[in-house]
Amino acid sequence: MDMERALLVGIRRPRTTVLQMEASLTELARLVDTAGSEVGAVIKQDLKAISPATFIGKGKVEEIKGILEAKNISLVIFDDELSPAQNRNLSDEFNVKVLDRTAVILDIFARRARTREGELQVELAQLDYRLSRLTGRGLSLSQQAGYIGNRGPGETRLEIDRRRVRDRISFLRKQIAEIKRHREIHRRKRASVPIPVVSLVGYTNAGKSSLMNALTEAGVFVEDKLFATLDPTLRKMRLENGREIIIADTVGFIRKLPHQLIDAFRATFEEAEASDLLLHVIDASMPECYHQITVVEQVLAELDMAAKPCIRVYNKCDSKELYIRDVRDGVSISALKGTGLSELIAKIALTLAHDFRHVKLHLPHTAGKILSELYRIGRVKTVRHDRKDITVLADLPEKLVGRYKRYCI
Repeated sequence: MDMERALLVGIRRPRTTVLQMEASLTELARLVDTAGSEVGAVIKQDLKAISPATFIGKGKVEEIKGILEAKNISLVIFDDELSPAQNRNLSDEFNVKVLDRTAVILDIFARRARTREGELQVELAQLDYRLSRLTGRGLSLSQQAGYIGNRGPGETRLEIDRRRVRDRISFLRKQIAEIKRHREIHRRKRASVPIPVVSLVGYTNAGKSSLMNALTEAGVFVEDKLFATLDPTLRKMRLENGREIIIADTVGFIRKLPHQLIDAFRATFEEAEASDLLLHVIDASMPECYHQITVVEQVLAELDMAAKPCIRVYNKCDSKELYIRDVRDGVSISALKGTGLSELIAKIALTLAHDFRHVKLHLPHTAGKILSELYRIGRVKTVRHDRKDITVLADLPEKLVGRYKRYCI
C-alpha cells in the first residue's frame, strides 16, 4: 500500500521567530511520519493577520493548488489549529483532505492507545474535536412541505448526528469516571502502606521510557518516534538505602498540545498528580531543548503540578552535540548507556528523605510483620533484641509516624 503524501503548511506570526517556525514544522514532519504518511512538500508563509475564511492568503491558496497538482499530493496539513469554517473552505478549494496539527496528534493517539482507558480517552478527545466540525445538508432534510403530518422543521440529519455524538461523549465520560473511581480505590489501598511515587514527565521522545527501562528493567516499548508510549506504566524499584519506590512513566508533552487531550488525559496524569516527586526528563541533545522545557513546565502548570518537588534529568549526555551546558540544577545521564544513573538514584533518595523523621520503637517479639513493614517503607538503622522486646531505630515517613505511635519513645 502506497503511503499518503502530505503537503505541510507552516505559518510564522509576528511574535514567532524563524527558528521556532522551522522547529515546529520539523516536529510536524515527525508527527506525520509517526502517523504513517510521508511529507511530499513544505510551504511557509509570514502572516500578520489570519484570514477568517481560509487561514492563509488567497495567493498562497492558489500556490498550494499548483503544488498539489504538480506533485500528486492528496493531503494538506496545517501546523496550526483550523476553525471548522476554515477547514471546510480549504477542503473545497483544494479538493483534497485538509487536516491540522491537532487532528494528526489525535490520529497518533488513536493508533497508540493500548488500554481500555486509553482508548476511551482518545475517542472522547476525537469526538470533542469533531463535534464542532460536523457538517451536513442541514435544513434541506427538514420536513417543510405543507402536507398534513409534515408541517414543522422536524430534526435534520446534522442535528441527529450531533445528538448521537453528544450522547456518546456523555457515555465515554461516565466510563472514564468509573475507571477513575476504581483507580482511586487502588490508590487508597496503596496509600495504606505508602510507597513514594516518582513520576517521569517530559517532552515526547526525551527518553522517559528508556530511563524507565534502565531504572526498573520494565521492558517498556521504546521507539524513535513521537508518542511511542501513551498508557502509564508503574514499576517498583528499591533505592540503595533499601527504601522501595514506584516509578510511573507518563505520556510525553508536545508544543501546541491540543486542549482536548489535556482535558481527556487528565486521568492519565493522576499518578503524576499523586506522586511525591517528578523527574523532568530533558533531551539535552535537542537544539530546541530550552523551548521544550518551557512547554513541559506550562503543561504541568495547567495540570496544577508546578509546585511539586522536581528533579531535572538531562538525558542523552553521551551525544556529540549538547545544547545544555549548565546542569548544576539537575543530573546529567545517558539512559541508553546507563551513565549517571547512580547519581540520579542517590538524588532521588536524598530528595525523598526530606519527609522522614527519626524514631525509636519498642516492638513486641510477635511484631515480625511490623518490622518487615518498617524495612519496606522506611530506613531501619539498628535492631536490638532483648528479653522484653525489640528496640528499633529507624527513619520513617512523617505521615506514617502516627501509625506506630504506641510503640514510639
